This record gives sequence, C-alpha cells and structure tokens, in this order.
Amino acid sequence: MNYQNINNEISSLNFQRKYFLSIFGLYLFALGTTILGYSIYLLLESIGLVDRAVTTWNAQGLFWFLILFCLAIFLLFVPVEFLNVFKLYNSTFKDLILNIILVILSSLLSLIFFQFFLNPSTLILSDVIDIGKAVSFSGFIAIPLILFLQHNLKRTVQFSDSFSYSLTYFAWVLSSQIFL
Repeated sequence: MNYQNINNEISSLNFQRKYFLSIFGLYLFALGTTILGYSIYLLLESIGLVDRAVTTWNAQGLFWFLILFCLAIFLLFVPVEFLNVFKLYNSTFKDLILNIILVILSSLLSLIFFQFFLNPSTLILSDVIDIGKAVSFSGFIAIPLILFLQHNLKRTVQFSDSFSYSLTYFAWVLSSQIFL
C-alpha cells in the first residue's frame, strides 16, 4: 500500500515538473532568440551595414557580437539538451491555471534578476538588461493571454497540440519586441 502511495506521489511530481520544464524552456528560447537577434545587429553594425548607434569602433562590436552570440547559443542549447520538453500541457482548466502561474513566476524571477543583480556599465549591457526585462514583461502580459486563447479556442478551432508550443514561443518572441 505504501509503495502505491509513493509511486503516485512520484508520478504527480513528474507531471508537475513537465509543466515547469515546458514553461522554462519557452522562456529560455524567447530570451535566447532576442539576444541572438541583438548580437546579429551588433555584427551588422561592426561590418558597416547599419549606422553606428551602439558601438564606437568595429572591434568593440565584434567583441560584443561574439560574447552575446555564445550566450544566445548557450541559452538556446539548454532547453534542447537538458530540459527536453517541447509540449505545452494546456488541455484542462487546471493545466491553464498552472501554466499561467508558472509563466508569471518565472517572469517575475527573471525580472528581479535583470533589475537588481546586473549592473549596466555599458550601453550594450544596458540593452541586454532591457531585452531581459522585455521578455519578462511579455511573460507577464502577453503569454497568459495567449495561453488563455489557446485553451479556449482549442474546442472551436481544431489545431493540434504540437502547434501550441511553437505558437506560444513565436508569440513570446514577437510580444517581447513590442516591450523593447
């Protein structure tokens, strides 16, 4: 009897873990994608294809491009290799509420990190902090609405569960651009 209770608790814990890993993976994908876009902008600025606005000389732009590019690749690497959950569990109302709470909590923790623990000593670091804040604010406002719409439109509009993760990821990246 005790074995059955322990087994149910472990399966319940794994089920809760999947929610967290799914939402945290989405957050890391969104943050990594926006930092990757900013690093590409720095590369274009140092090559001379874009007017100088952030860097003062080419080597500075290339240096920050390399650092931010490696950071973005690492952020995009973590969900693929370590989290390995690419499904959004949003079929019941309980799932919806749990996903919204996890999105808000992860956004709040990252907002606190970007607000208080990073020092914007240069313009580029200030822009990276603004990117982190934009992704966090997007998690506060837009992503709960997207999750709610996906949950409610699932019955009327027949779209597959496999598209919900990528649609949420796309909406997170797109809405973070609005908050920049």
